[in-house]
Amino acid sequence: MPEHRQYFAPWERIYERIVTPFEEFLHRQTTTGVLLIACALVALIIANSPLLDAYNHLLHVKLGIAAGSWRIEHTVHHWINDGLMTIFFFVVGLEIKREILVGELSSLRNAVLPVVAAVGGMVVPALFYFLVNGDGPGGKGWGIPMATDIAFAVGVMALLGSRAPKALLTFLVALAIVDDLGAVTVIALFYTAQINVYYLTAAITLMGFMYLLNMIGIRRALPYFLLASALWVCMEGSGVHATIAGVMAALTIPAYSRFEPEGFSRRMRELLDAFDRVRDEGQPLINNTRQTGKIWRMSQTMELTVSPLQKLESSLHIPSTYLVIPLFALANAAIPLDPGSVIMAMTNPISIGIGAGLVLGKLIGVAGSVILATKLGLGQLPTGVSLSHVVGAGLLSGIGFTMSIFIAELAFPWDGELVVVAKMGILAASLVAGIAGYLWLRFVAPAANA
Repeated sequence: MPEHRQYFAPWERIYERIVTPFEEFLHRQTTTGVLLIACALVALIIANSPLLDAYNHLLHVKLGIAAGSWRIEHTVHHWINDGLMTIFFFVVGLEIKREILVGELSSLRNAVLPVVAAVGGMVVPALFYFLVNGDGPGGKGWGIPMATDIAFAVGVMALLGSRAPKALLTFLVALAIVDDLGAVTVIALFYTAQINVYYLTAAITLMGFMYLLNMIGIRRALPYFLLASALWVCMEGSGVHATIAGVMAALTIPAYSRFEPEGFSRRMRELLDAFDRVRDEGQPLINNTRQTGKIWRMSQTMELTVSPLQKLESSLHIPSTYLVIPLFALANAAIPLDPGSVIMAMTNPISIGIGAGLVLGKLIGVAGSVILATKLGLGQLPTGVSLSHVVGAGLLSGIGFTMSIFIAELAFPWDGELVVVAKMGILAASLVAGIAGYLWLRFVAPAANA
């Protein structure tokens, strides 16, 4: 048998020994939640330390982009919330599209319960909040308890290991995807300033061009990136929150590959056979242009077999999860925890409404709607999932964090005191919901193998 030689750069083996464990850590489901908690704790420490003035000064530094007389200038805080968060919303849009086309939401039979649960988990919390706040100063915050933080919820579920049924995790993810779609819709329709029709028309036109690229088979990322950047600028000027550009752009990305599995296998076998036929014994590959050409064709075939949606979702997962969301937490979770602020938050209708919405409203909305749907014969629980498991999922869906804080910033844009109160309610309610959900699934709901 001929020896299969491999070439390693001088320090490559050492590099792999260092990087491989780090990469495995990044792809663990619990890592996102741990990182978010760490960033939130750092922000809380800063908010209650002498570093607060420097922190606020940094967030209010203005940065801009200029081209001739045209200029966009915002604070660092605004660039994080309206700029970087567009990447997060783009990934959310890709997840929504994938789930609708080929995931749990692609089948009406499978989609009924997650959709019903998500709708119940949005409507009931908003009603709880409204019952507490009505048309008072905090009335605009009704959308805050509607959101579920998928990263935290899945992270808590991962801590349960094999005790929680895998079908329950799938149900929770599908529920959270629909929840994200609902949150995006609420932001676009109800947390929008005065509409600039010209910019909005330009944005819709650009989205049409992106869809046209999809229709004619353009699969390279660059044209979509350039049009998506222009789309963001138009959404920024339209009055609709700029991050919605991320979801709009995601919906235009091609979701299907050029080759089906059989065609890919046949094509690769043909190229491998051709590669072997032009082998030049004793010569390194770099000197054999014919073999190099076959490898290039293999590379192109593999490139066309993975859909652009899959590639973008995979490539943007790490920057979105480990850069954008942590920066968002650092920039938005700085809350004073002095006794006066805590007492004020505990007695304020805004934080009470958020707490009632996220802890009780989510539980009643998710579990109640699923129980009602199953009783009416509208859907069937996944195999291995009981109503007790659904109660646990309802509790975990009350972890609001990222999207809830995001909506709080939009609901009370000119009142820092109300934003702080809302954030305190979000953090407290998310903590209670997460702990309660974990304890329920750990000690009350039946184990997956029971």
